[in-house]
This record gives sequence, structure tokens and C-alpha cells, in this order.
Amino acid sequence: MAMEFLSRCASSSSSPCFAFFNVHLQHTISCRATVKVLAWNSPVVGFGRSTSLGTDGRGRIWGCSCGTNRGLLLRKLWRYHSSLSSASGMSSVCYRYVFKWKKYAVNFRRVRNAMEKFRHRFSVQLARVMVCVMLVMSVSSTFEDSPSWALTEENLLFLEAWRTIDRAYIDKNFNGQSWFRYRENALRNEPMNTREETYTAIKKMLATLDDPFTRFLEPEKFKSLQSGTQGALTGVGLSIGYRTAVDGPAGLVVVSAAPGGPAERAGITSGDVILAIDDITTESMGIYDAAERLQGPKGSSVQLTVQSGPSVKHLDLVREKVAINPVKSRICELPGSGDNSSKIGYIKLTSFNQKASGAVKEAIDSLRSNRVNAFVLDLRDNSGGLFPEGVEIAKIWLDKGVIVYICDSSGVRDIYDSDGSSTIAASEPLAVLVNKGTASASEILAGALKDNKRAVLFGEPTYGKGKIQSVFKLSDGSGLAVTVARYETPAHINIDKVGVIPDRPLPASFPKDGDGFCSCFEDPASACNVNRVQLFSR
Repeated sequence: MAMEFLSRCASSSSSPCFAFFNVHLQHTISCRATVKVLAWNSPVVGFGRSTSLGTDGRGRIWGCSCGTNRGLLLRKLWRYHSSLSSASGMSSVCYRYVFKWKKYAVNFRRVRNAMEKFRHRFSVQLARVMVCVMLVMSVSSTFEDSPSWALTEENLLFLEAWRTIDRAYIDKNFNGQSWFRYRENALRNEPMNTREETYTAIKKMLATLDDPFTRFLEPEKFKSLQSGTQGALTGVGLSIGYRTAVDGPAGLVVVSAAPGGPAERAGITSGDVILAIDDITTESMGIYDAAERLQGPKGSSVQLTVQSGPSVKHLDLVREKVAINPVKSRICELPGSGDNSSKIGYIKLTSFNQKASGAVKEAIDSLRSNRVNAFVLDLRDNSGGLFPEGVEIAKIWLDKGVIVYICDSSGVRDIYDSDGSSTIAASEPLAVLVNKGTASASEILAGALKDNKRAVLFGEPTYGKGKIQSVFKLSDGSGLAVTVARYETPAHINIDKVGVIPDRPLPASFPKDGDGFCSCFEDPASACNVNRVQLFSR
């Protein structure tokens, strides 16, 4: 350093005198220390020489002359450039000094002492900065998405599922647990040596959320779910629901069998009761669980125990791709009226796939061509499907009004309503039939029609699935169904675990198929008889 050289040069004199001024300190992204030395008109008695290296690698020549008259002569004006920096990846500390030498008497040893103190203090501050940087880097590494150890392919698949939940799941408290800590513990402690072990680890992770609708889908189930929403399903062709009769065997009732499907060819008909699926009793089995068990890869088999009347059958069915028509309709004629008012259009909607809204419109047009002037929409045992289809079908019946509020942890984030542009049946009397198998998109539709006073609801409280799921595909072809939001009806009712409450009950023995429904109107003596006035008046 130039300062060190001047000090050494001055040390040969018993009382050397120097002068300096204009010391400037600044913090910059890069640093340069510049020394300007001015020659004095003093006699030359001795001469010293030193060389320093600048940041450009070239030597800087310093010469001084010290004599008995305690003077200093520098024969040329030199500029000394030096950079002092500390690079730590996050900070750069730099200083700049400008010295001009003139005739001011200052003891240079004080300068040297001051510089030594500065160096000591700077070293301490630099050490503190480095310690802080290391601490920050250490803490931040704890919160990185990937742990510091080597990750296997199975670990990466688990992390992909973890990140999907982290970004999309509605509950950012993750059921009261540290989601980051769970990830680290799982990667350390859960076996993930095979794909099956990884799937088990993912399922175990999802179970901690205590949300039955956020679930893992193996590749075949993910494909089956996608095909089901597109209007085709790999299964046995059954639409199932809960039993309504208090007597008889416990189990799930067959609502309908797809024409030409494996179940229909085996002789299963509407009203039959499924007692077991693959030797697992359906007594306490939900329709979601049963539907997943009935679906599977094309060509695989499933064993059913079915009660048809007094007889019990054990059937071995082979799954195949079955086309699903989500809508069935027919005309019910009331006896004795002799005019068009006796005709009621019955529409059974079994699912909300991509064909649902179009099929409902076609059914309405077909029934109108037969001069019906009232409708019954049967949503019993409709477990839902595509959320947008539920909204579109609501628009068919509503000329205006809110359909549903979409909410997250912060409150309402979106509103779906009807502006009348898609409405084709806003004036005819409408009754809607629901039960505990009415869920998800079906509840959105039923709640919208009830709260807007467009329809009268009959039946029992619905399932109470007030949450919305989105499906995410993982890199190996598997997938996740993740709860991303909840919804409220137009009256701001959160129906989760409560359901939509109907306006009136239905008889316990009220049939679930179109033919049985019409018979209740046509036979006044039947136990399920409901007349037109009861059906459409509030």
C-alpha cells in the first residue's frame, strides 16, 4: 500500500512532517483508492524506491527523498490505484481514499496508527458480515424445495405430489401441521424404493389432511376418471345409489344399467341391490368408494354379489369401455285432465360429464315437441362431475341470478351467475328431486334453483360436499384430485357436511326410475302418489 511505503520512507527521519487532506469514504459496487502526491521544492539528500501492484497488474513506482531538513520530495506525480473489496456472493464492501499532499504539518505516525485501527475494525466488520451471510445461507437451505442429499426418482415423484398440494390445496394450514416439516420427515423416514412404496407414501401424506375428496389416483384410475368426464367409462356400466327403503337388505341400489354394458348383459336391472364388491360388503360403503371399485383397467374383472328380488347372484364381470349417456327422459301423463296440462316432462340426470348440458337441452326440446308444460329434474344419486357443466345446466333454467359463490380461506373470490343468454326453460314449473346421493355439482345446481326460487325441491338433505376439486396429472401418469376451493349457494349457505335442505320430503318408497316415477302420477291409489298441485306449488 502507498500509505505503508510513505510511512517506511518517513521512518528514517527523527521527526518527519507530512501533510494530507481530503480523505473521502464511500460505498460502491467497485472500489478504487487513489493517492495524489505533489512534489515539494526541497533539496534532495536521499532517495528511496518501492513498487506496488495495482488491480490492472502493472507496477506503480514510488520514489521519495528524505533529508535532514525533514522534508519529502517525490520526483513525479503518480497515481496509485488499489481496490479493496470483499466478495461473499451477497455483498461487496469497497472504500475509496483520495490523498493530496501539501505543506501541512502532521505527524505521519498518527496516520499509520489510524490506518492500523481501521484495518482491525474493518476485519472485524468483514468477519461479522461473513458470519451473517453463512447464517442466512444455512437457514435458507432449510426451506429450499429440495433437500441437500441426493434424490432418487421415487423421491422426485413424491416431491412433485407434495408441491402440487402445497400450491393448490385450499387449506394453507394443512390441517394444522407444518407442511415443510412433513416433507422433510417423509423423505427421511418413509420407504420409497419402489413405485408402490412411493404411492403408499403419497397416500399417507394425503391422509394427514383429513379430506376424503383430496385423493391419489393410480395411472389406470386417472385415465378412467378422464374418460368418464368425456362421456365414456371403463367399468361394468352401472349407475348406483343409496337405498331408500327402510326394509330389505343393506347395500347399494342399482339406479340403471348402461344398455349393452357388462352389467346389463349379466341380467342386472334397476332396483337390484349390490351386496358386495370383490367380497367387500357394501353395507357401509359410500357411492364414491363403490364407483372406484367398479371402475378399473379394460379387460380386468370384478366380482359382484347382487340381490335381485328374493335371489342372490354371484357374478364375475369383465370391465370394458362403456359409453355413458348422462340423461334419460320420458313423458308422464296425468289421468282425467284431457288437455296439455296433464303432461309432465321427466328428466333423469345421472352425471355431469362433457355431454351433460347438451343432453339436457336436447331432452327439453324433445319433451316440448310433445307439448309438455312442466318439468321434473331428478338429481337423486347423481354424485356430480364437472363443475362447469353444473353451472351451464343452471343457466338453462335461470334467466338471471347468482348460481354459486366460489370461496377460499380469504372469502369470496369468484361469482358465477346467469345473464339469460343460455336460458331456454325459465318459465315452466319445475320440481327437483334430491337425496343423500346428490352431491358436488348436483348440489350446486339444486342450491341455485332453490335459492333463486326457480324450483321446488323434494326429497331428503343432500350429501353435503361443499368443496371443489381440480385434477392434476403427475409425471408418471398418476394424478391427484385436490380440493382447491369451497362454494356457497346464492343465499350464502355453506352446505359442506350439511347438504341442501329440500322444501318437502318424498315418500320413502318413491321410485328412482322414470317408469316408476310416472306410475306414481298415473295411479292415485299408489303409496307414492303425488299430484301436480303438490309437486309444483310452494
